[in-house]
Amino acid sequence: EVQLVESGGGLVQPGGSLRLSCAASGFTFSNYAMTWVRQAPGKGLEWVSTINTGGSTSYTDSVKGRFTISRDNAKNTLYLQMNSLKPEDTAVYSCAKSKVGGCAGYGCYRLRDYWGQGTQVTVSS
Repeated sequence: EVQLVESGGGLVQPGGSLRLSCAASGFTFSNYAMTWVRQAPGKGLEWVSTINTGGSTSYTDSVKGRFTISRDNAKNTLYLQMNSLKPEDTAVYSCAKSKVGGCAGYGCYRLRDYWGQGTQVTVSS
């Protein structure tokens, strides 16, 4: 059974940092691209970032230069380092597994087949 469990969310002041983790199980983690998505209150799902099996990364424009996605295949864990956080980053952040490993960016998001419950990130003073 595929399981994706996010952690690391919380309340942070504008300009602060958080590191999200996504613990994966039930599949061969290193074989698949992984994606972070988010959903702000009252809004739809938004693609945030993707890392494929080759280590190539992609980001939505609003987080470029502030967020860094990474993966540790030995630990079956996906990360999202978020710096210089803004109130508009407030959302539930979830990780998603893609159906393939060699996709790129938004294409991996469109090919998602499993995702976790998410972790709340609130940026507020």
